[in-house]
Amino acid sequence: MIQNHAMSPGTKLIISISIIIFLAVGGTIGFTILEKMKPLEGFYMTVITLSTVGFGEIKPLHPAGRVFVIFLIVFGVIAGTIAFSALGQFIVEGQLRNLLGRRKMKSKIGKLSNHYIIAGYGRVGKEVAQAYVRRKVPFIVIESDNQTLNQLDAEGYLYVEGHAIEDSVLMEAQIDKAKVLVSTLPSEADNVYLALTARHMNPNLYIICRADHPDGEKKLKRAGANHVVTPHVLGGMRMAMASLRPNVVDFMQMTALGEAGLGIEEVTVPQGCRFDGQSLIDSKVKADYDVTIVGIKKPNKEIVISPPPTAIIETGDILLLVGATNRLEDFTKELG
Repeated sequence: MIQNHAMSPGTKLIISISIIIFLAVGGTIGFTILEKMKPLEGFYMTVITLSTVGFGEIKPLHPAGRVFVIFLIVFGVIAGTIAFSALGQFIVEGQLRNLLGRRKMKSKIGKLSNHYIIAGYGRVGKEVAQAYVRRKVPFIVIESDNQTLNQLDAEGYLYVEGHAIEDSVLMEAQIDKAKVLVSTLPSEADNVYLALTARHMNPNLYIICRADHPDGEKKLKRAGANHVVTPHVLGGMRMAMASLRPNVVDFMQMTALGEAGLGIEEVTVPQGCRFDGQSLIDSKVKADYDVTIVGIKKPNKEIVISPPPTAIIETGDILLLVGATNRLEDFTKELG
């Protein structure tokens, strides 16, 4: 595989400025030796020569001095051309953005904990980010495309520049402190590698990966993914549901997006909760909070859909709730 070893604009700019400084120092020394000028006069002659402003000479030059000026102009023009070219590329490619904004962003990223990571900001990643914004979830995006990074800057999202499969990039995204990783990378092989790496770096991380084909689900789960999503399969199922039961799809969309003040939520019953040991009917969740428990998932068990009124709530249970968004917030605050 051929690798691109092209010099970055920042490196070009530093090298060209270094050459100009070297020429300024060398020119000053050269004029003081060849033309017996004072250091200030030699520096003046060097500056007007390198800048090609056309000011007159301090005194007529000897043949050796004129040859020296010719070489000084040639190398000065070359160095100046490289410097201006690198500066233009530096600005166009957003390098100034990195220098001015990265320090502040790194400070914010360093303070993240229990956050969510989105690997890849394509069409799927954008939808995930918008959902996190609606729910006010702390998240960070990992992206390598320059144009997409400009978009993330404009939207004010925290991000790490680089490829998500690289260990250094994952560490910069504070993966060891993260709660969830959502991998939306277009390559299934990259998703598998990312799942393996992320699971090794954070054994408690909840990993969600995208798969292009149902067969990829097994590979991703063996690699460490907790949940695998196949977008085109889900899209096909939703289209079928929309044609068969359009009102059900409308209800699902309203609850998923929080439209019309309606939402769906999941909460875990904490230790010492006042609902621990109570049945659904005795807990009065419906009467007090006007939310409906549509499912209960016991630890390491399947979800019980539409549990009976006699179902017992216990510590560690995950409750699936449907109701008005403000009432759901009240209930989740009650559970802490």
